[in-house]
Amino acid sequence: MTLKKAILRGVLGFPMGIFLSITITILISLSLGIGEYNPVVPELTNLTNSEINAVVLQYILSGILGFMFAAGSAVFEVEQFSLVKQIVIHFFISVFTMLPIAYILRWMDHSIGGIVTYVGIFLIIYVIIWIIQYMSWKKKILQINKKLQEK
Repeated sequence: MTLKKAILRGVLGFPMGIFLSITITILISLSLGIGEYNPVVPELTNLTNSEINAVVLQYILSGILGFMFAAGSAVFEVEQFSLVKQIVIHFFISVFTMLPIAYILRWMDHSIGGIVTYVGIFLIIYVIIWIIQYMSWKKKILQINKKLQEK
């Protein structure tokens, strides 16, 4: 992994983080079924004294979140690290980026229980995504090996 590659991925991940954040707020607003768009949680609007300030803050932090997730994925290319080490490093990069941003943006309850619950949910989602990715790559490798054996 080179720092240059991680930064390039991060730059590409920044707009992806914004896109996902906006998409999630649209889906949440649609699911409420009241015909209004709720771009941020009301607590963030109160904290920043206006909805536009809240939206701008969420926009920037969502971009940073996208940057860090994308840049962090470069750890999987460090061949000197075992798969377990890569996963642990990536998980900690992810959780220590996600947790403060989620806390600032009021995506979680501001209590020990809220933090523990949020990290628990994050861990479950992380493991599910990792298992899906692992199974996908394993299938691709088996297909490649099968094609190599046929030749």
